[in-house]
Amino acid sequence: MKTHILVTVSLLFSSASITLANSEAMDTLLQTYAAQGAATTNAEQGKRLWVKTYQNKGEFSERSCTSCHTQDLTAPGKHAKTGKIIKSMSPSSNPERLTDIKKIEKWFKRNCKWTMGRECTVQEKANFLAYIDKPTNF
Repeated sequence: MKTHILVTVSLLFSSASITLANSEAMDTLLQTYAAQGAATTNAEQGKRLWVKTYQNKGEFSERSCTSCHTQDLTAPGKHAKTGKIIKSMSPSSNPERLTDIKKIEKWFKRNCKWTMGRECTVQEKANFLAYIDKPTNF
């Protein structure tokens, strides 16, 4: 019985620390983006950007975020070119998401260039984060 209670308490505290780390990374990035000119975040706009198809040159001429990550942020995706499995984007189903600022910035740079053909603006990044953190149902 004592072991069961100890395990339960440990799990509660570990999930709280994951949530806290997530909030800290998000807060830091959103403050940075605001200082760089981003206005209030807009999850609806983030979703529009997420599903929008972008025209690019090359083998995959039409791309969207959903090309690899799917429209369901709680489901795993698959890279359109390499076939590599991608863990779900939603922090609710993948507690590692949105917890590491360097990884977030690295993937924004790489994926925005691959999908949109350019780097994302700070406003786009803020909107993407708002959508990924708490996907809206619209």
